[in-house]
Amino acid sequence: MTSRAFITGISGLGITDEERGFLREARPWGFILFKRNVDNPAQVAGLVAELRRLIDAPDAPVLIDQEGGRVQRLGPPHWPVYPRGAVFSALYDTDSQLGLAAARLSARLIAADLADLGITVDCLPLADVPVAGADAVIGDRAYGNEPAKVAAIARAVTEGLEQGSVLPVLKHIPGHGRATADSHFRLPTVDAPREELERTDFAAFQPLADLPMAMTAHVVFSALDPAKPATTSATIIDQVIRGRIGFQGLLMSDDVSMNALDGSIADRTRASIAAGCDVVLHCNGKLDEMRQVAAEVPELSGKALARAEAALASRKPAQSFDRTAARAELETLIGRAGMSA
Repeated sequence: MTSRAFITGISGLGITDEERGFLREARPWGFILFKRNVDNPAQVAGLVAELRRLIDAPDAPVLIDQEGGRVQRLGPPHWPVYPRGAVFSALYDTDSQLGLAAARLSARLIAADLADLGITVDCLPLADVPVAGADAVIGDRAYGNEPAKVAAIARAVTEGLEQGSVLPVLKHIPGHGRATADSHFRLPTVDAPREELERTDFAAFQPLADLPMAMTAHVVFSALDPAKPATTSATIIDQVIRGRIGFQGLLMSDDVSMNALDGSIADRTRASIAAGCDVVLHCNGKLDEMRQVAAEVPELSGKALARAEAALASRKPAQSFDRTAARAELETLIGRAGMSA
């Protein structure tokens, strides 16, 4: 049975009867978990398995935002704290190879944690390039403020995830680093000239254009489309994301329930699909909004279906490694950066 072009969350630690009925009928392509869905390893693994059973899709992607630092849905006491992006950036400045090794190792350990639970997709790496005066929503999550360095660390993170059989999602394409507002709360506008964006923001994403999935930025780039954020801008998706950057994988919206977007959830969903997003992401677990998304998205078909299938097919078998030794090595590397996680 064909899936519909959306990824959804649920409201709590378990699936309610209403949610069960909705999910069976709506057939989302995948799911995303948040802290509200997490208690302990057995509970999370059981939830992941039940979500897949409900839609009769054993390979349905289950996503999570497990970056490390302040964006980490799995945490103590059951899961370790992982380093924020700024730690890898600082270590890279001391010794680029050690910085890349630490980023790769951290992602490999995260992937092992996720694989234990049946989670197959991590919304990582970031290729956002912050600038002075930007909102702190990216801040120390970033891998630096120079495009080549950001891309190199993002590639190492990707390699670590892939070695652990977890698919990466490149975010927030074509760049959230300049935003002067947090798009969870309001719509940011970036007024930098196109030439500057191409030299910095977009340049960090270009070396990563081969990644299987990417997530859009709810950001207006006035030099490209003064009226619409990247998520709902056909101009930006066609000319920049698919064109200048060259990304040809599965493109998902950032969360359409975020306040950066205007109109109803149905309006936002239609606009995202019309602009060229293959899949719509809805995260807050509110069933009435989930129903609106499901009513507006199409069944996956054509190029969107081909991209979705290619993304899932790109998942590699996990490579064996010594988790205890790897964790000790990561702690040693972080110590060299002179920073806490």
